[in-house]
Amino acid sequence: MTSPPAPSPTPLSWPHCAEGATTNDPVGCRGVRVTGHALCLVHLSPTDRTAYLAALTPGSDVDHRGTTFDGPLLTELLYALRDPTANHPRLGTADFDGATFTAQARFYGATFIGNAGFDGATFIDSALFGGATFTADAWFGNATFTADAWFGNATFTADASFHDATFTGTAMFRGATFTGNARFHRATFTANAGFDGATFTADAGFHSATFTADAQFGDTTFTDNARFRNATFAANAEFVGARFTADAGFHDATFTGNALFGDTTFIASAGFHGTTFTANAHFDGVVIRREARFDGARFESAAVLGPLWCWGVLDLSGTVFGAPVVIEAAAAAMLCVRTRWEATSTLRLWHGDLDMSGAVLNFPLAVVSAAADTDPVRVLTVSGVDAAHLVLTNTDLAACRFLGAFHLDQLRLEGDTRFARTPPGTDPLRGMPLRWTDRLAPAEEHHWRALTTHRPRLRAGWTAAPPPSPGSPSPVPGPAALAALYRQLRKAFEDGKDEPGAADFYIGEMEMRRLDRRPSRNRAERRLLTAYWALSGYGLRASRALGWLGFAMTTTILAMMLWGLPTSDPKPVTTGPLPATGQTLRVVTDNPDPTLTGPLHDRLTAKRAEKATRVVVNSVVFRSSGQNLTKRGTYIEMTSRFLEPGLLALALLAIRGRVKR
Repeated sequence: MTSPPAPSPTPLSWPHCAEGATTNDPVGCRGVRVTGHALCLVHLSPTDRTAYLAALTPGSDVDHRGTTFDGPLLTELLYALRDPTANHPRLGTADFDGATFTAQARFYGATFIGNAGFDGATFIDSALFGGATFTADAWFGNATFTADAWFGNATFTADASFHDATFTGTAMFRGATFTGNARFHRATFTANAGFDGATFTADAGFHSATFTADAQFGDTTFTDNARFRNATFAANAEFVGARFTADAGFHDATFTGNALFGDTTFIASAGFHGTTFTANAHFDGVVIRREARFDGARFESAAVLGPLWCWGVLDLSGTVFGAPVVIEAAAAAMLCVRTRWEATSTLRLWHGDLDMSGAVLNFPLAVVSAAADTDPVRVLTVSGVDAAHLVLTNTDLAACRFLGAFHLDQLRLEGDTRFARTPPGTDPLRGMPLRWTDRLAPAEEHHWRALTTHRPRLRAGWTAAPPPSPGSPSPVPGPAALAALYRQLRKAFEDGKDEPGAADFYIGEMEMRRLDRRPSRNRAERRLLTAYWALSGYGLRASRALGWLGFAMTTTILAMMLWGLPTSDPKPVTTGPLPATGQTLRVVTDNPDPTLTGPLHDRLTAKRAEKATRVVVNSVVFRSSGQNLTKRGTYIEMTSRFLEPGLLALALLAIRGRVKR
């Protein structure tokens, strides 16, 4: 058994016994004087002590500040206060501030109907308050529990304060009920601390508390705010099945051992700002009905975080993951702003928005949408991210902003990755309606197209840029930046063997080059790109190239019928002098030039149409029809051989770009 601490020479705030005072110990006995006597309860004569105890009744007030209780003395006192109906002590206002209990302090089932003061008390042996009821304030501030402290199933109706208390043995609060504020600020738990099944109806404050051994909060209910700011959990911290109805604040807390939050429910926000998890942190089955904040937290060796459900924002901004981790979560929104992954990791998300701006990826990070068919994860931005380490699987990138990311050409897109599409419709261009075919497009093109300053005639359906956040304006990029963006994303599609997707991004790149009206751009190049766009959609719109080919062939056939085919094929004519008898006959055979006569309407016949079609079809495939043509027809055929095979090649190239894998 541990001996009581040496008395302090500090003057006391109550009239004390002073028995045994010496030069070395001028204070002497610290026990408060019993009313009507000059001595404390310990040093009263047997007769006076018996008279004092006999005068006590259940519910009497007692004042024994600074008194040292051994086992028999405390037993006598509590027996005198025993309620015969409940067979347990019943105390009024009980003041034991600074008292020392050298043996077991047996307050089992005791009822304190007034304030219970144990500030600065020292319990050398077990402190047994199991099933006790505190109907008024209970004060255990700066108390020292050298052995086990048992408060299991105790009821604290008013405030309970254990601030700066020291629990050297097991601290057991299993099943305890705290109706008022519970304050454990700066308390030190050297052995296991058990709060399993406890209920905190008002504020539960564990600010700067230190848990050297296991801290067990399994199935604990926190109806009001739970505050663990700057708390230190040196061993396992178990919150499995706990329920947080109001805010749960773990700001700057440190978890050196395992942090177990399986099946925990946070009805309001849960804050783990700046928390450090040195070992595993288990949040499997955690439900947070408002926001969960892990911003600035550090996970040194967590292998799995989740699965957890957050009805609000799951904030991992500035969080550091020092080891490989799999994060499984379902949240309305997830913030990974400037989050650092120092090992290969996976984000497995069920739904919601994901903001990854400024995230630092030192190793590959896979973002996987677990519910791709029904509600894929929407990635809002990867600005500032090194995309060479990023893998996006089954994600929705319709609203994602890519500008500002690095190595976008090395971004890996897996599964069913969704991009925004350009709105189909018709644009009036120089009085001519042009119908547009939809294609894949990043959000940045939508933002630029939605501006009415550069092309007010543009069709509706483009998505405007979201309003910039305060202090961080995000200007809408122009065509030059968009062309570079398209070029890098096209490379990502090509590496993923998605040729149709790459084709859409090639069209987008060419469009931005065509629409770039900076003075430094070459006008001739822009005109060439415009022609390329108009004829075949940059070699990727087969219908457009085939339409132009059909138009060119029809025009050529009509021109052949009107001006290219002669009225009739000329017959060879042989001419020469009649030779003398016996001499060799020598003649010259000439092919007369084909001639075209008659009015225009007589030239539009089925026979001439068949001949003209044969000539044009052969010219498309670089073959000669052998048909006699007029001089004009020869030039028409030469022009047809130059233009129409090129249009056919563009159509074939476009078809190949759409079907190639």
